[in-house]
Amino acid sequence: MQFIDRADIQVAAGKGGDGMVAFRREKYVPAGGPSGGTGGRGGSVFMVAVESLQTLLDFQYNRIFKAEDGKRGAPKNMTGASGEDRTIEVPCGTVVYDAETQAILADLVTPGQTFCVAQGGKGGLGNKCFLTNSNRAPDYAMPGKEGEHKFLRLELKLLAEVGILGLPNAGKSTLISALSAARPKIADYPFTTLVPNLGVVKKPTGDGTVFADIPGLIEGAHEGAGLGYEFLRHIERTRLLLHLIDVTDEDPIANYVTIQEELKAYRRGLADKPQILAFNKVDAIDLESEEIGNLISRLKEISGAPVLLISAVSRVGLDELMQQVWQKLDEMNEKEAAEPEAVASV
Repeated sequence: MQFIDRADIQVAAGKGGDGMVAFRREKYVPAGGPSGGTGGRGGSVFMVAVESLQTLLDFQYNRIFKAEDGKRGAPKNMTGASGEDRTIEVPCGTVVYDAETQAILADLVTPGQTFCVAQGGKGGLGNKCFLTNSNRAPDYAMPGKEGEHKFLRLELKLLAEVGILGLPNAGKSTLISALSAARPKIADYPFTTLVPNLGVVKKPTGDGTVFADIPGLIEGAHEGAGLGYEFLRHIERTRLLLHLIDVTDEDPIANYVTIQEELKAYRRGLADKPQILAFNKVDAIDLESEEIGNLISRLKEISGAPVLLISAVSRVGLDELMQQVWQKLDEMNEKEAAEPEAVASV
Protein backbone atom coordinates (compact mmCIF):
# COMPACT_ATOMS: atom_id res chain seq x y z
CA MET A 1 0.00 0.00 0.00
CA GLN A 2 1.34 3.43 -0.96
CA PHE A 3 1.82 5.76 2.00
CA ILE A 4 0.34 9.22 1.43
CA ASP A 5 0.27 11.66 4.33
CA ARG A 6 -0.80 14.88 2.56
CA ALA A 7 -3.74 15.73 0.34
CA ASP A 8 -5.54 18.79 -1.00
CA ILE A 9 -9.30 18.54 -1.48
CA GLN A 10 -12.39 20.67 -2.11
CA VAL A 11 -15.60 20.37 -0.13
CA ALA A 12 -18.93 21.95 -1.05
CA ALA A 13 -22.01 21.86 1.15
CA GLY A 14 -25.43 21.72 -0.48
CA LYS A 15 -27.45 24.80 -1.38
CA GLY A 16 -30.66 25.39 0.53
CA GLY A 17 -33.87 24.80 -1.39
CA ASP A 18 -35.80 27.82 -2.67
CA GLY A 19 -38.97 28.91 -0.95
CA MET A 20 -42.21 28.51 -2.91
CA VAL A 21 -44.93 30.92 -3.91
CA ALA A 22 -48.33 29.18 -3.71
CA PHE A 23 -51.90 29.98 -2.69
CA ARG A 24 -54.60 27.76 -1.29
CA ARG A 25 -57.36 27.08 -3.81
CA GLU A 26 -59.64 24.74 -1.89
CA LYS A 27 -63.41 24.66 -2.45
CA TYR A 28 -64.51 25.32 1.11
CA VAL A 29 -61.68 27.66 2.17
CA PRO A 30 -62.64 31.22 1.27
CA ALA A 31 -59.74 33.61 0.64
CA GLY A 32 -57.31 30.73 1.08
CA GLY A 33 -54.21 32.88 1.29
CA PRO A 34 -50.51 32.04 0.77
CA SER A 35 -49.37 28.46 1.33
CA GLY A 36 -45.85 28.28 -0.13
CA GLY A 37 -43.47 26.18 1.98
CA THR A 38 -39.88 26.81 3.00
CA GLY A 39 -37.03 25.15 1.13
CA GLY A 40 -35.09 22.30 2.68
CA ARG A 41 -31.67 22.69 4.28
CA GLY A 42 -28.64 21.90 2.14
CA GLY A 43 -26.56 18.92 3.18
CA SER A 44 -23.38 19.50 5.19
CA VAL A 45 -19.97 17.88 4.75
CA PHE A 46 -18.53 16.04 7.76
CA MET A 47 -15.21 14.35 8.42
CA VAL A 48 -14.94 11.37 10.74
CA ALA A 49 -11.82 9.60 11.99
CA VAL A 50 -11.78 5.82 11.49
CA GLU A 51 -9.28 3.17 12.57
CA SER A 52 -9.53 1.17 9.34
CA LEU A 53 -7.59 3.79 7.31
CA GLN A 54 -3.83 4.28 7.64
CA THR A 55 -3.10 6.65 4.74
CA LEU A 56 -4.62 9.49 2.71
CA LEU A 57 -4.17 7.55 -0.51
CA ASP A 58 -7.89 7.69 -1.43
CA PHE A 59 -7.70 11.48 -1.70
CA GLN A 60 -5.16 11.26 -4.51
CA TYR A 61 -7.93 10.07 -6.83
CA ASN A 62 -11.03 11.74 -5.42
CA ARG A 63 -10.50 15.38 -4.48
CA ILE A 64 -13.98 16.94 -4.69
CA PHE A 65 -16.70 16.14 -2.16
CA LYS A 66 -20.17 17.66 -2.44
CA ALA A 67 -23.26 17.29 -0.31
CA GLU A 68 -26.77 17.20 -1.74
CA ASP A 69 -28.81 20.38 -2.30
CA GLY A 70 -32.02 20.94 -0.36
CA LYS A 71 -35.34 20.52 -2.18
CA ARG A 72 -37.68 23.37 -3.03
CA GLY A 73 -40.59 24.17 -0.75
CA ALA A 74 -43.99 22.75 -1.70
CA PRO A 75 -47.62 23.93 -1.64
CA LYS A 76 -49.82 23.49 1.43
CA ASN A 77 -47.05 24.91 3.64
CA MET A 78 -44.87 21.84 3.14
CA THR A 79 -41.14 22.25 3.76
CA GLY A 80 -38.80 20.84 1.13
CA ALA A 81 -36.68 17.80 1.95
CA SER A 82 -33.24 18.47 3.38
CA GLY A 83 -30.22 17.53 1.31
CA GLU A 84 -28.31 14.43 2.32
CA ASP A 85 -25.11 15.08 4.29
CA ARG A 86 -21.73 13.88 2.96
CA THR A 87 -19.41 12.07 5.35
CA ILE A 88 -15.70 11.73 4.54
CA GLU A 89 -13.70 9.06 6.37
CA VAL A 90 -10.09 9.91 7.26
CA PRO A 91 -7.40 8.10 9.28
CA CYS A 92 -7.06 8.81 12.99
CA GLY A 93 -4.42 11.51 13.39
CA THR A 94 -5.57 13.66 10.46
CA VAL A 95 -5.20 17.42 10.83
CA VAL A 96 -7.57 19.51 8.70
CA TYR A 97 -6.31 22.92 7.51
CA ASP A 98 -8.04 25.70 5.62
CA ALA A 99 -5.81 25.81 2.54
CA GLU A 100 -6.38 29.55 2.04
CA THR A 101 -5.86 30.83 5.59
CA GLN A 102 -3.65 27.96 6.86
CA ALA A 103 -5.81 27.84 9.99
CA ILE A 104 -6.29 24.50 11.72
CA LEU A 105 -9.97 23.57 11.53
CA ALA A 106 -9.86 20.19 13.23
CA ASP A 107 -7.48 17.60 14.67
CA LEU A 108 -9.19 14.22 14.38
CA VAL A 109 -7.39 11.87 16.75
CA THR A 110 -9.86 9.48 18.36
CA PRO A 111 -11.95 6.94 16.40
CA GLY A 112 -15.42 8.29 15.68
CA GLN A 113 -14.42 11.92 16.23
CA THR A 114 -16.48 14.00 13.81
CA PHE A 115 -16.22 17.58 12.56
CA CYS A 116 -18.38 19.61 10.16
CA VAL A 117 -16.03 21.11 7.56
CA ALA A 118 -18.74 22.75 5.42
CA GLN A 119 -22.17 23.86 6.63
CA GLY A 120 -25.16 23.41 4.35
CA GLY A 121 -27.15 26.46 3.26
CA LYS A 122 -30.48 27.35 4.85
CA GLY A 123 -33.67 26.89 2.88
CA GLY A 124 -35.43 29.99 1.55
CA LEU A 125 -38.69 31.13 3.13
CA GLY A 126 -41.93 30.46 1.29
CA ASN A 127 -44.51 33.19 0.72
CA LYS A 128 -46.54 31.92 3.70
CA CYS A 129 -43.84 33.40 5.95
CA PHE A 130 -44.42 36.90 4.57
CA LEU A 131 -48.14 37.07 5.36
CA THR A 132 -48.98 40.27 7.31
CA ASN A 133 -52.08 42.30 8.06
CA SER A 134 -51.08 44.76 5.38
CA ASN A 135 -50.02 42.15 2.85
CA ARG A 136 -52.56 39.34 2.69
CA ALA A 137 -51.30 37.86 -0.57
CA PRO A 138 -47.48 38.02 -0.76
CA ASP A 139 -46.34 36.85 -4.17
CA TYR A 140 -42.67 36.38 -3.44
CA ALA A 141 -40.40 33.88 -1.64
CA MET A 142 -36.73 33.74 -0.68
CA PRO A 143 -34.11 31.74 -2.58
CA GLY A 144 -32.08 29.17 -0.63
CA LYS A 145 -28.65 30.16 0.66
CA GLU A 146 -25.50 28.71 -0.83
CA GLY A 147 -23.64 26.12 1.21
CA GLU A 148 -20.04 26.64 2.33
CA HIS A 149 -17.31 25.87 -0.18
CA LYS A 150 -13.76 25.33 1.08
CA PHE A 151 -10.34 24.27 -0.09
CA LEU A 152 -8.78 22.03 2.54
CA ARG A 153 -5.37 20.55 3.18
CA LEU A 154 -5.19 17.26 5.03
CA GLU A 155 -2.07 16.15 6.90
CA LEU A 156 -1.70 12.79 8.59
CA LYS A 157 0.41 12.64 11.72
CA LEU A 158 0.94 9.09 12.86
CA LEU A 159 -0.32 8.14 16.30
CA ALA A 160 2.54 6.37 18.06
CA GLU A 161 3.76 6.51 21.63
CA VAL A 162 7.41 5.86 20.77
CA GLY A 163 9.24 7.31 17.78
CA ILE A 164 12.50 5.70 16.61
CA LEU A 165 14.83 8.21 14.98
CA GLY A 166 18.41 8.46 13.85
CA LEU A 167 20.54 9.08 10.78
CA PRO A 168 20.07 6.87 7.71
CA ASN A 169 21.30 3.31 8.20
CA ALA A 170 21.34 3.63 12.00
CA GLY A 171 19.32 0.41 12.29
CA LYS A 172 15.84 1.78 12.97
CA SER A 173 14.03 -0.61 10.64
CA THR A 174 15.98 -3.56 11.98
CA LEU A 175 15.03 -2.59 15.52
CA ILE A 176 11.30 -2.23 14.83
CA SER A 177 11.31 -5.58 13.02
CA ALA A 178 13.06 -7.18 16.02
CA LEU A 179 10.57 -5.71 18.50
CA SER A 180 7.33 -6.16 16.56
CA ALA A 181 5.69 -7.98 13.68
CA ALA A 182 6.44 -5.09 11.29
CA ARG A 183 8.57 -6.11 8.30
CA PRO A 184 10.02 -2.97 6.71
CA LYS A 185 12.55 -3.07 3.90
CA ILE A 186 16.07 -3.51 5.31
CA ALA A 187 19.35 -3.13 3.39
CA ASP A 188 22.92 -1.96 3.97
CA TYR A 189 22.53 1.39 2.20
CA PRO A 190 21.05 4.73 3.35
CA PHE A 191 17.41 5.74 2.82
CA THR A 192 16.14 2.17 2.67
CA THR A 193 13.06 3.38 4.55
CA LEU A 194 11.14 5.83 2.39
CA VAL A 195 7.95 5.98 4.48
CA PRO A 196 7.25 5.72 8.23
CA ASN A 197 6.67 2.19 9.51
CA LEU A 198 4.43 1.31 12.43
CA GLY A 199 4.85 -1.68 14.70
CA VAL A 200 2.93 -2.79 17.77
CA VAL A 201 5.21 -3.91 20.61
CA LYS A 202 3.66 -6.03 23.35
CA LYS A 203 3.97 -4.71 26.88
CA PRO A 204 4.61 -6.96 29.91
CA THR A 205 1.03 -6.16 30.94
CA GLY A 206 -0.27 -7.73 27.73
CA ASP A 207 -1.48 -4.68 25.84
CA GLY A 208 0.40 -3.14 22.93
CA THR A 209 2.28 0.10 22.32
CA VAL A 210 2.72 1.58 18.85
CA PHE A 211 6.29 2.33 17.74
CA ALA A 212 7.02 4.44 14.65
CA ASP A 213 10.18 4.05 12.58
CA ILE A 214 10.76 7.54 11.15
CA PRO A 215 12.72 7.69 7.85
CA GLY A 216 16.32 8.82 8.20
CA LEU A 217 17.03 12.44 8.99
CA ILE A 218 20.11 14.24 7.72
CA GLU A 219 21.61 17.65 8.32
CA GLY A 220 19.27 20.31 6.93
CA ALA A 221 16.20 18.08 7.16
CA HIS A 222 14.09 20.92 8.62
CA GLU A 223 14.82 22.91 5.44
CA GLY A 224 13.82 20.08 3.11
CA ALA A 225 17.05 18.09 2.77
CA GLY A 226 16.72 14.34 2.53
CA LEU A 227 13.47 12.76 3.70
CA GLY A 228 13.29 14.24 7.18
CA TYR A 229 11.26 17.34 6.32
CA GLU A 230 8.46 15.17 4.94
CA PHE A 231 8.25 12.99 8.02
CA LEU A 232 9.37 15.10 10.98
CA ARG A 233 5.69 15.91 11.56
CA HIS A 234 5.08 12.28 12.51
CA ILE A 235 7.29 12.72 15.58
CA GLU A 236 5.06 15.52 16.90
CA ARG A 237 2.49 13.14 18.41
CA THR A 238 4.97 10.69 19.92
CA ARG A 239 5.47 10.84 23.67
CA LEU A 240 8.92 9.29 23.82
CA LEU A 241 11.82 9.31 21.35
CA LEU A 242 14.20 6.38 20.97
CA HIS A 243 17.36 7.77 19.41
CA LEU A 244 19.57 5.18 17.70
CA ILE A 245 23.21 6.01 16.99
CA ASP A 246 25.42 3.84 14.81
CA VAL A 247 28.44 3.13 17.00
CA THR A 248 30.43 1.90 13.98
CA ASP A 249 30.14 5.25 12.20
CA GLU A 250 33.15 7.54 11.85
CA ASP A 251 31.86 10.10 14.38
CA PRO A 252 28.83 8.87 16.38
CA ILE A 253 28.82 11.92 18.66
CA ALA A 254 28.57 14.31 15.70
CA ASN A 255 25.66 12.21 14.40
CA TYR A 256 23.84 12.62 17.71
CA VAL A 257 24.39 16.39 17.64
CA THR A 258 23.11 16.58 14.04
CA ILE A 259 19.79 14.98 14.96
CA GLN A 260 19.37 17.19 18.04
CA GLU A 261 20.00 20.32 15.99
CA GLU A 262 17.38 19.26 13.45
CA LEU A 263 14.81 18.68 16.21
CA LYS A 264 15.52 22.13 17.63
CA ALA A 265 15.36 23.80 14.21
CA TYR A 266 12.02 22.16 13.40
CA ARG A 267 10.68 23.43 16.76
CA ARG A 268 7.12 22.43 17.77
CA GLY A 269 8.53 20.98 20.98
CA LEU A 270 10.38 18.07 19.38
CA ALA A 271 13.65 18.81 21.15
CA ASP A 272 11.85 18.87 24.51
CA LYS A 273 10.47 15.36 24.22
CA PRO A 274 12.08 12.77 26.53
CA GLN A 275 14.64 10.60 24.79
CA ILE A 276 16.31 7.25 25.35
CA LEU A 277 19.75 7.02 23.76
CA ALA A 278 21.21 3.79 22.42
CA PHE A 279 24.42 2.95 20.59
CA ASN A 280 23.42 0.35 17.99
CA LYS A 281 25.50 -2.33 16.19
CA VAL A 282 27.65 -3.10 19.23
CA ASP A 283 28.08 -6.66 17.92
CA ALA A 284 30.55 -5.22 15.40
CA ILE A 285 32.92 -3.63 17.95
CA ASP A 286 35.00 -4.55 20.99
CA LEU A 287 32.94 -3.47 24.00
CA GLU A 288 36.01 -3.62 26.23
CA SER A 289 37.96 -1.12 24.14
CA GLU A 290 38.94 2.29 25.44
CA GLU A 291 37.34 3.93 22.40
CA ILE A 292 33.82 2.77 23.20
CA GLY A 293 34.28 3.83 26.83
CA ASN A 294 35.23 7.33 25.66
CA LEU A 295 32.24 7.50 23.32
CA ILE A 296 29.83 6.59 26.11
CA SER A 297 31.38 9.14 28.45
CA ARG A 298 31.26 11.92 25.86
CA LEU A 299 27.65 11.22 24.94
CA LYS A 300 26.58 11.13 28.58
CA GLU A 301 28.33 14.46 29.14
CA ILE A 302 26.65 16.10 26.14
CA SER A 303 23.18 14.66 26.62
CA GLY A 304 23.01 14.32 30.39
CA ALA A 305 21.25 10.98 29.86
CA PRO A 306 22.29 7.34 30.25
CA VAL A 307 23.40 5.50 27.13
CA LEU A 308 22.39 1.92 26.31
CA LEU A 309 24.38 -0.53 24.18
CA ILE A 310 22.33 -2.67 21.80
CA SER A 311 22.47 -4.68 18.62
CA ALA A 312 19.16 -4.90 16.80
CA VAL A 313 20.51 -7.63 14.50
CA SER A 314 21.76 -9.99 17.22
CA ARG A 315 19.14 -8.74 19.76
CA VAL A 316 21.81 -7.83 22.29
CA GLY A 317 20.57 -5.43 24.99
CA LEU A 318 16.98 -5.29 23.72
CA ASP A 319 15.50 -6.52 27.00
CA GLU A 320 17.21 -3.73 28.93
CA LEU A 321 16.17 -1.23 26.25
CA MET A 322 12.51 -2.21 26.53
CA GLN A 323 12.65 -2.07 30.34
CA GLN A 324 13.85 1.52 30.01
CA VAL A 325 11.04 2.31 27.54
CA TRP A 326 8.28 0.83 29.75
CA GLN A 327 9.69 2.50 32.85
CA LYS A 328 9.83 5.89 31.13
CA LEU A 329 6.29 5.59 29.79
CA ASP A 330 5.01 4.56 33.24
CA GLU A 331 6.71 7.59 34.81
CA MET A 332 5.12 9.86 32.20
CA ASN A 333 1.70 8.32 32.80
CA GLU A 334 2.00 8.85 36.54
CA LYS A 335 3.10 12.44 36.04
CA GLU A 336 0.21 13.19 33.67
CA ALA A 337 -2.26 11.57 36.07
CA ALA A 338 -0.98 13.71 38.93
CA GLU A 339 -1.08 17.00 37.02
CA PRO A 340 -4.90 17.45 37.08
CA GLU A 341 -4.86 16.88 40.85
CA ALA A 342 -2.17 19.52 41.27
CA VAL A 343 -4.16 22.00 39.17
CA ALA A 344 -7.34 21.27 41.12
CA SER A 345 -5.64 21.88 44.46
CA VAL A 346 -4.34 25.31 43.38
